Amino acid sequence: MKEVMAIIRMNRINDTKRALAENGYSQFTGRKVMGRGRGPVDAAVAAGAKAGSEEALALLGPAPRLFPKRLLTLVVPDDKVKGVVDTIIKVNRTGNAGDGKIFVMPLLDAVRVRTGESGDLALDEKM
Repeated sequence: MKEVMAIIRMNRINDTKRALAENGYSQFTGRKVMGRGRGPVDAAVAAGAKAGSEEALALLGPAPRLFPKRLLTLVVPDDKVKGVVDTIIKVNRTGNAGDGKIFVMPLLDAVRVRTGESGDLALDEKM
């Protein structure tokens, strides 16, 4: 089994939730997060800040700016990882910086508290 963690734009969360549910991946956790990628800084703003322009300094701030994002976490059997990743990409890809990032990590086990079922059985009632 794998954990799929996706960081996406705030304005894409509802479409992403809908697409995941429509494709059979309705079990996930969502969180509001703040972050930034390695996106470039506007060269004109950086030059203005270097020259001491107060407007440019205000735009850059004292540290890298953080932007609101959403973090979705899904735990799925190995054979469903590609479908989850493909669904997230299909909904969130605009071709612009900031579309997001997806991480896939192995998990050792999962246990359903109510029944004690473990492994893939703990992930889905239909299995």
